[in-house]
Amino acid sequence: MRVISGTARGTKLNSIESISTRPTLDRVKEALFNIIQTHLQNSNVLDLFAGSGALGIEALSRGAKHCTFCDKSHESIKMLKQNLQKTKFENKATIFIKDYKKCISSLEKNKFDIIFIDPPYKLDIAVNSIKLILEYNIFAKDGIIILETDEEEREMRELENINLEVYDVRKYGRVKLIFLRERG
Repeated sequence: MRVISGTARGTKLNSIESISTRPTLDRVKEALFNIIQTHLQNSNVLDLFAGSGALGIEALSRGAKHCTFCDKSHESIKMLKQNLQKTKFENKATIFIKDYKKCISSLEKNKFDIIFIDPPYKLDIAVNSIKLILEYNIFAKDGIIILETDEEEREMRELENINLEVYDVRKYGRVKLIFLRERG
């Protein structure tokens, strides 16, 4: 796993090898960032289920102003801190070692332009995290949420009851990226 583009391009990132983690593949990450590139400059980013931080670090490398990383795993946070040191982005990062619910509630004075939601697939918590993001009003006007899942049908069904527009869905093997924004 590496940083694909920007100021930290080519930096090899540490990742956690376990059954419960699944880093976003480089080809999926590259496609994702090509889609959202115009939104990145000076953006405030939330990497909600951060793991090793690959998505947030890629955003910082490509011009995001700041990234807030959240993960409840101490092992993931240790890896994330190592990756931030490698890329020299420590001063552009805030890290929370919390459950996603506690993290979102503690961020209510913030507004995020880009929010990455990449939870462990089988937990079925992605849409609940989006509901909390809207409840605590941390989603910036004209912001985008990117949800990574392997359960597109379930997620799309649950998203019907949320006041956001699904404006794009991309498929990469069993991985699906769902792009959301305010209804316009």
